[in-house]
Amino acid sequence: MQHADGRPDCKRRRLRYHASMNDSSKTERVRLSAEDWEDGALALIAEQGVGALAVEALARRLGVTKGSFYWHFRTREALLQAALERWEEYGEREVLAEIERIPDPLKRFPELFRRVAHEMQPHRVYAALLKALDHPQVVPVMSRVSQRRMDFLTRLYQEAGLEPVVALHRARLTYAAYVGFLQLNFTLGLPRLSHDEFDAYVEHMIATLTPARSSEAS
Repeated sequence: MQHADGRPDCKRRRLRYHASMNDSSKTERVRLSAEDWEDGALALIAEQGVGALAVEALARRLGVTKGSFYWHFRTREALLQAALERWEEYGEREVLAEIERIPDPLKRFPELFRRVAHEMQPHRVYAALLKALDHPQVVPVMSRVSQRRMDFLTRLYQEAGLEPVVALHRARLTYAAYVGFLQLNFTLGLPRLSHDEFDAYVEHMIATLTPARSSEAS
């Protein structure tokens, strides 16, 4: 459109531009949910650490503009908090709750160890968070997760027939083995185990940390 004197109608052009931008943002909002951003944040944290999480970098990684981000989160810190809570809730809902539904207490341990061993993404996130224990948003999450897992393991060992004190010691040993393995492989960068070596290690852990039947337990 032009004015009567032939000049372009800049107001109309601006309106078309803003309408186009709004349509683009709406398309991205529909395509990417808050959960998509949270998953993307966790993937980035797993690969590069908490310090690498930045809105612009994550938007490029996800193939959208930063405008899509602000439909769901006000700040980078809000995204980090939501992503950490999503990671925390996954462990509760998808792993611990399912293990507790197994009726035989002794059959829970092999299932737990094998299930946890083959879920690499949560391990990588945990390993990255271990390197960020000076971060004010990471500390409370890791504290809650660690305490909840310790309580869960202690309860499992008690239900398998161990005395409370022994169950607590065994839970500490089990959790220390898990954290130590992550440190060795993801933090210290020791040579990776082959698939067969890793499976053999997991089976060794099961044999070592699963208590005997109640008649033999101590």
